[in-house]
Amino acid sequence: MKTKTALITGSTSGIGQATALKLAHDGVRVVVSGRDDQRGLEVVEQIRAAGGTAHFVGADLRDARSAAELAAKATAVAESAGGSLDILVNNAAIGAGGPTAGTEESTFDSVLATNLKAPFYLVANIAPAMAARGGGAIVNVSTLAAQRALPGLAVYGASKAALDLLTRSWAAEFGAAGVRVNSVSPGPTRTPGAEAGLGEMLQQLAEQAPLGFVADPEDIAAAIAFLAGDGARFVTGAVLDVSGGRTVV
Repeated sequence: MKTKTALITGSTSGIGQATALKLAHDGVRVVVSGRDDQRGLEVVEQIRAAGGTAHFVGADLRDARSAAELAAKATAVAESAGGSLDILVNNAAIGAGGPTAGTEESTFDSVLATNLKAPFYLVANIAPAMAARGGGAIVNVSTLAAQRALPGLAVYGASKAALDLLTRSWAAEFGAAGVRVNSVSPGPTRTPGAEAGLGEMLQQLAEQAPLGFVADPEDIAAAIAFLAGDGARFVTGAVLDVSGGRTVV
């Protein structure tokens, strides 16, 4: 892992930040990305203070153009260090919720643009180069709501269910060239966004699973790091549940 570079979208907080810290701890050069420059630079400084290597590239992933621009900038960062972009973690997402009848079209469009269109075009701009080099790892961050119907999360769940389908499609498309594509499907996780959006419901959802507790972002980051690493070299097209067992009950 020490010669690899990873781009992690939405890595200025929560699961993305924990993943950036984990991969950097494992020796990966990390490209931190997000909309908030200040928070992004703070994550970079945190990584560097611990002896890791990191750079920040700001991005507001809304469309194909913004995805292509981020891919180009992250690739340039990797190449400036004498390497290549070997790992992509599609983590950036909008977690909008609410009843179907009250969902504004602008909200629907924003969720699909960030959660589905942006990952699609990031892969379109990054995976071919991975394939040409004969290897790479892509990890998409999904959600329990893509597999279990949760009231009020129709659009969010649908966007992530589509991302899981893309995971399998990309695994088939790029597998022969050595590029692995997998998803991690978190259950209730104690992130700033989840706590703000779900409040007490976060604990209630966790109690419905066999393990019964809310995950920390580091729990999800560990699963992402596994799928991104060489220890998972025979794993592709998988959706790894990290939900405390919620999908079995």
